[in-house]
Parts: sequence; C-alpha cells; structure tokens
Amino acid sequence: MTSPGRTERLVLPGVLTAEQAARTVAGILATQREDGAIPWFRGHHLDPWDHTEAAMALDAAGEHERAEAAYDWLVRHQNPDGSWYAAYADGDAEVPTDRGRETNFCAYIAVGVWHHFLSTGDETFLDRMWPAVYSAIEFVLELQQPGGEIGWKREDDGTPVNDALLTGSSSVYQALRCALALAEQREEPQPDWELAVGRLGHAIRSHPERFLDKARYSMDWYYPILGGAVRGAAARERIDAAWEQFVVPGLGVRCVLPNPWVTGGESAELALALWATGESERAVQILKWMQHLRAEDGMYWTGYVFDDDAIWPRELTSWTAGSLLLAVAAVGGDEATTTVFGGEQLPAGLDPDCCGRTGP
Repeated sequence: MTSPGRTERLVLPGVLTAEQAARTVAGILATQREDGAIPWFRGHHLDPWDHTEAAMALDAAGEHERAEAAYDWLVRHQNPDGSWYAAYADGDAEVPTDRGRETNFCAYIAVGVWHHFLSTGDETFLDRMWPAVYSAIEFVLELQQPGGEIGWKREDDGTPVNDALLTGSSSVYQALRCALALAEQREEPQPDWELAVGRLGHAIRSHPERFLDKARYSMDWYYPILGGAVRGAAARERIDAAWEQFVVPGLGVRCVLPNPWVTGGESAELALALWATGESERAVQILKWMQHLRAEDGMYWTGYVFDDDAIWPRELTSWTAGSLLLAVAAVGGDEATTTVFGGEQLPAGLDPDCCGRTGP
C-alpha cells in the first residue's frame, strides 16, 4: 500500500488522515492495469476523461510513475484524427465499447499533462506528450460552432453532433487554457487556440441559449465555475442561486433533479468549484459530508439514494476517489492542483468583448 508518508499533503481534518489517504491512493493503484489504463473499476470500462482524472489524483499523491503510465496509455491508443473513443473494455483496450468521440473526453489530456508537468517539472515528458495534446485539441476545435460553443461529439462514422453541452464545453474551456499553457512552455504560440478559448468563454458566460438545456443536472450548475469560465461575484451568485436545489445537508450533492440521489463525484467537484470561488470552508464541509460514501478499502461508492437508505449503484469508482483526492489537494494548497483549477495563472485567450485584446 502507498506509504502514509507520501500522502501527508492530502491530510484534511475531518476528511482524510494520512493513512486514509494512502488507502485511497492504493485503491486507485489497484484499479490501474499494468499497461497504465485506469478503468472505472476492474471489469468495467475505461473512458479517457475519468482515466485522466484518476491519473491526476495519482500525481497529487506523489505517484508520478503510475500517472505517467496512464498518459502513455493515452498516447498509444489515440486515433489518427487526434481523438479517443468514449469507452474501452477493461482487459482488452483494443475493443472500444462506445465508438463515439466526445470532445470534452478528448480535450482533457491537456489538463492532465499540464498538471503532471507542474507536479514533476519533467520537460522530456512534456515533449513526448505534446503531439498527442496538439492533435487532440485540433480534433476538438473542428467542432467549435460559430457561436463559440463546442459540439458534443463525432459519431463513429465521422458525423458531427453539433449540439453543445454546457458541462462539456466548460471542461473543454479549462483544457484549452491548459493547452495554451503547454504551448507557451514550449514557445510554440497557438493564436487560433487563443481566439477559440475567448469565443468559448464568452459563450459560456453570456449565451446559455447556445447549449442544450440540462439544468436538471448539477454539473451544468457548477461546471462553468469549475472549468474557470465564470469566477468572482458571478460565480458566487451562481452557486447561491441553486444551492438549495442541489445540496442535501449532511449527505452531499444531487446528481440530477428531482432524484433523491447524491453522488460522490459531483460532491467533490462542487467542493473544487467552491474552493475556486474562495469558499474553502463550504468546500471542506461538502467533503466531510461525502465521507458516508467511503468504503473500508478507502475507495468511494458512486452514490447514495437517501429516500431508500441505499448505496446505488454498488460500484467503487476510481474517478470518485480521484475527484475527492483532487479536491483535498486543492484545499491543501498543492501547487500543481491549485494552478490547474485556480486558473489565475492559465492563459486567458483573446476576449471577443475587448476587440481581440487579451481578456482579464
């Protein structure tokens, strides 16, 4: 098991001791296959977004070699057009179980690679990953719409699905800014990306009508904040406007209204969004509440149906554990994690509201 000495940075009173953090990290490592792939859990599928989130958690815990193995897996399985399939079978990564290619899944490698570089300072890693990041971002931006929003995916036959999801586009916004940071580090300016991130941020902040209506889902509530497009007073107002709808005191965050179901991933991500708005106390409170989902092995159940007092589904997912560790790392001041999710040091792109000047 991972040594508690390596997870002291993940200690958060009322949430994790060093020993508890070590057990959670060990649980993710046990889920990871020898080839670097991190499925949801053994026997289930892998998707590129959650795979990357779990890899980031490993970096936050100091498990840099295993995180790097996860990124190497992505490089080996990238499609010629820069994409990844939406899901791969555990045990046979050559067999996609969902051949759609979702834009937010494909873009997220940029967030993970920038986080790993900030965690390790490994320029060789950055050089090796850059072609994969570049081609992934180019794939994603082919689906950017005239209004700035990002189309959801391409079907297996290449047909674009131009409808945009607010959660997905908000995740892409963060990924584009991390990709720009990588480009700056390599001294390879990408002006088209700068314009794309400015247009996307404007759409997220000012044009909700450009996205499919998924307001029932808590992710559409907090993801514009978590992805960094909405911050400051607007972020605090957004949080307060739907707090009572989505937050269940003592239990965590609903996944979707009106279902009586709180989920660990959404709870931890809301905590990250709260931290990003400067509300660390509320973030810690949410993380404390979600500890009822913790299992004896240190992993976390996906969700809990409170009307039935039932854990559901009965699965311990690597990405739920990963999101918890990343939230704790941010609250605790881990530099790589705070840089990636805080956003102040990430390139802002070109703001279309300011006549092409660099936005604030």
